[in-house]
Amino acid sequence: MSYIQITDQPIEVGPLYEKLVAPEYGGIDMFVGTVRQWTGSIETTRIEYSAYQPMAERELEKLAAPIEAAGGRVVVVHRIGELALTDIAVFVGVAAPHRAEAFNWCRQVIDTLKQEVPIWKKEFDTDKVRWGN
Repeated sequence: MSYIQITDQPIEVGPLYEKLVAPEYGGIDMFVGTVRQWTGSIETTRIEYSAYQPMAERELEKLAAPIEAAGGRVVVVHRIGELALTDIAVFVGVAAPHRAEAFNWCRQVIDTLKQEVPIWKKEFDTDKVRWGN
């Protein structure tokens, strides 16, 4: 069963990893996205994430459903609110019987999340404020 959460609290990786551990899984792949200082020549000082939470959680459940139906397990937690440099913004974890599935599914979830889930970021850079997802 998937675990999906949008939260304004700091993300702790250890307990989320534990949700993926089970005897039937031989591969666990995790992605942890943090707030970085530099994007090319643009310097970021902080980021503020916002979301349409009910819809975002529904969309994340939709991403997890086919993976769960295929025998995997999915854990996704995304933080909202103001985050400082190095804070964890998102955790995506996928457990699967084999490593190749875990790698592929994890990448699929984070890439689709970034493109389709209604979570927005407001980047406070040294030169201006930028909006993105």
